[in-house]
Amino acid sequence: MASQPIRQKASSDDMLMRVALAFVALWLVGTVLLPLGALLIKSVEGPKGEFVGLANFVQYFSNPALTASITNSMSIAFVSTAICVFLSFLFAYGLTRTCMAGRGLFKLISQVPLLAPSLLPAISLVYLFGNQGIAKDVLFGASIYGPIGIVIGEVFWTFPHALIIMTTALSTSDARLYEAAEALKASNWRTFWTVTIPGARYGLISATFVVFTLVITDFGVPKVIGGHYNVLATDIYKQVIGQQNFRMGAVVGLLLLLPAVLSFFVDQYVQRRQTAALSARAVPYQPKPNATTDALAFAACGIIAAAIVIIIGMAFFASIATLWPYNLTPSLKNYNFNDMDGGGWESFFNSLRMAGLTAVFGTSVVFVGAYLVDKTKGFQSGRFILQLLALLPLAVPGIVLGLGYIFFFNSPSNPARFIYGTMTILVVCSIAHFYSVAHLTALTALKQLDSEIETVAASLRVPFYRTFMLVTLPVCLPAVLDIAMYLFVNALTTVSAVVFLYSPQTALASIAVLNMDDAGDVAPAAAMAMTIFFAAMLVRTIYTLGVRGVLTRTQSWRRC
Repeated sequence: MASQPIRQKASSDDMLMRVALAFVALWLVGTVLLPLGALLIKSVEGPKGEFVGLANFVQYFSNPALTASITNSMSIAFVSTAICVFLSFLFAYGLTRTCMAGRGLFKLISQVPLLAPSLLPAISLVYLFGNQGIAKDVLFGASIYGPIGIVIGEVFWTFPHALIIMTTALSTSDARLYEAAEALKASNWRTFWTVTIPGARYGLISATFVVFTLVITDFGVPKVIGGHYNVLATDIYKQVIGQQNFRMGAVVGLLLLLPAVLSFFVDQYVQRRQTAALSARAVPYQPKPNATTDALAFAACGIIAAAIVIIIGMAFFASIATLWPYNLTPSLKNYNFNDMDGGGWESFFNSLRMAGLTAVFGTSVVFVGAYLVDKTKGFQSGRFILQLLALLPLAVPGIVLGLGYIFFFNSPSNPARFIYGTMTILVVCSIAHFYSVAHLTALTALKQLDSEIETVAASLRVPFYRTFMLVTLPVCLPAVLDIAMYLFVNALTTVSAVVFLYSPQTALASIAVLNMDDAGDVAPAAAMAMTIFFAAMLVRTIYTLGVRGVLTRTQSWRRC
């Protein structure tokens, strides 16, 4: 009779880690999976809560005005993606493949849109090319209110996201391929198409799907400058806020979820292929000075950087102009938010509080969850489920998640209903919305640690939580702070995830921008958007020059 393998009994540490892993998984189920389930249920319900199957979908597709939003969304997404990926490739090529002057400054400027809510570029474009814009004649009679304005605004907002991916793709190319092309006397043009483009193809594909998802799910830009050009994201807002038709809003939400989910899975497949294609013997490419190439790259990057500065600068100028366009004398009149609709200065302080709470609690949950996924022994099924749940928010648009929160947390049968309309639900939704990127960041940092740390600690019978607090957390502190900063800035600037969830007592600055723009107070809306931008920039600067710098120097001294 064959002997059965002996299964090693799980230690108390292992059991405790598995229990903690289960708790984090339940958190994600309650904050991501169940709200999406509630959204699905609402889409197949009738006016009295009865099951009607696909009747709501049939009603939606029978309305030409609504179905036109699908075509509009796809058209905007395709055009914006093509332009954004092309511009980000040019910019990344200049940063990584040339010796042009000012690369550090260009890189700094390129990241500026990350600190602004998506409403800001749309407002700026109104002042640049609107009916009373300073450069309205540049459009030769065309209107900025519609697809032109949406495309420009989306390209501005998504540009840094694509640039990060493209810079990484072009930075990891193998120099040996270029040496071989040079030895074979291949022309620069032939080398570009046979070496550079194939080497960056996974970055191009990944950037394409990331930008496409961001554009098709964005709410801020089309809401401000879209005019009568409807897209899916604004349709959800109109159905829920304008008509109180939650069932049709759920239908549109599910339709908006489909392209995001498809893009997510394609992007994940591309990333796995990219990892498998990297060689351990690859030599990093080092660009050589070339007067013509460097000059062309400087011109291209200069134009793109100038466009970013102009859009931010225009928003700032509009915010300090006394009365546009009749009295352009600088004043702070538009910053008297307490005299405007939208929540006043209290909304700004609410945003700071919400962003701070999201950073503190979100970083704690994210890092602990990533630690349990990476360090828990055995329990493969539980770790796989938690990893899957952690990546799920990456495929869920913020406005869809927020709509799901209405149906789930406002349900009379939900014991957690008491958090609806409070600051708590805004924090919980923000953590869930930005969970995936923070989780991947934490997981990357943890995988760089030597696994012998846990092995030695276990042999010395040191509890895992002591090893976590005394070794893992201090070593990974730079990544932890990066996660906190990422959560803070995104929570401060987000619009779509919280647009359905705030109450008069918890109004946020980004929502105040939206409400003031709706009320016709465009200049105060620009002022509030700039206040958000300056706050994010100040916190980011303090963090970069202060906390992060001191921490880096301290850890370098300790290693020495």
